[in-house]
Amino acid sequence: MNSTTPDPGPTLTGRVRWRLRRWTATPAYPRLTGGVLTAVAVVELALVPGSVITALGVLVCTLSLMWRRAHPAVGFLTVGAALLSFGTDGNMAYATVVGTLMGSYTLGRHRVQHPALLVICGALASLTVNLVHIDRWTRDGSPGLPVLQGSDRFSLGLYAETLVLTVVILGAVSMGDAVRSREETRHERAAAQSRLLMMERRQAAETERATIARELHDMIAHSVSMIAVQAESATYTTAELPGPAADAFQQIAGTARSSMAELRRLLGVLRAGTSTAALRSPQPSLAGLEDLVEQHRAVGGSAELRVIGERTELPASWELSAYRIVQEALTNARRHAPGAHTLVEIGYRPGVLSVRVSDDGPVEAELPW
Repeated sequence: MNSTTPDPGPTLTGRVRWRLRRWTATPAYPRLTGGVLTAVAVVELALVPGSVITALGVLVCTLSLMWRRAHPAVGFLTVGAALLSFGTDGNMAYATVVGTLMGSYTLGRHRVQHPALLVICGALASLTVNLVHIDRWTRDGSPGLPVLQGSDRFSLGLYAETLVLTVVILGAVSMGDAVRSREETRHERAAAQSRLLMMERRQAAETERATIARELHDMIAHSVSMIAVQAESATYTTAELPGPAADAFQQIAGTARSSMAELRRLLGVLRAGTSTAALRSPQPSLAGLEDLVEQHRAVGGSAELRVIGERTELPASWELSAYRIVQEALTNARRHAPGAHTLVEIGYRPGVLSVRVSDDGPVEAELPW
């Protein structure tokens, strides 16, 4: 069911229909209607008394309607009790007429069985009741009908009850099935609209990510690429450049190119919204710590990598997080403790990965007062 409440409409008729629809959807509706119909049946039985079987059939027919929503199959009992009462008495009470309609509607509304099968079962039950009446007319006679003799019992006019009851059951079952089909169509339409809305939101988010990726590329990629180009060209354009300085410029250019590759990978993920770009360019892992430490040494830092325990396969998210931690720690060491010796310790234990990065840089002894 939809969580939103439909608009009742501006007209009085629309508001009344909306309130009536809300009331019929409450759990109290079947109990109330079943109870009212049972009270009508009691009054009718008091005014026109019948046999015990007739009274029992009428009361079962009306009382069973109180549970028709929780247990739709009770409609079989409702219609069966009504036909039993009619078959034993010969006069169908008004309460059982309404009960037959409501029970047949319930069976079709909840599709307890295929509508065609329900109508066939109703037609057979109606024919059975009609045959009981024909047998009674043969034995006892009936007001308004001639005494049946010989082949008169096969006259089509005697089977009008079967036709009428079948048409009644057919109409009620068809109406219930039509209401069910209409509600299913409305729910399917609402679900399709919900899926369409989610698709539009997803497309809008992808468009926004693509816009952000394009802006990041325009703002950052150009500057990083210029750093790589200038650092690399400095080794060729600067006369009498010392060897260590040339190596440092080459290292700067290599770092810039690595940053560009990383930036392109991240922007690819941002544009696509999936991990396909990551598959084309693998994410960093602990296997790349040696290269990371070597890069730190190449720019003038002193670093040592120490692995404790036997290296085991870890989830990709663990390895990426540990790699980023070490990368950030080495960057901070170069920035805040230049010349200090940095020790990177990676410890493997069952179910545990420990990362420790320390350096022997100077400690600030004076506190700012």
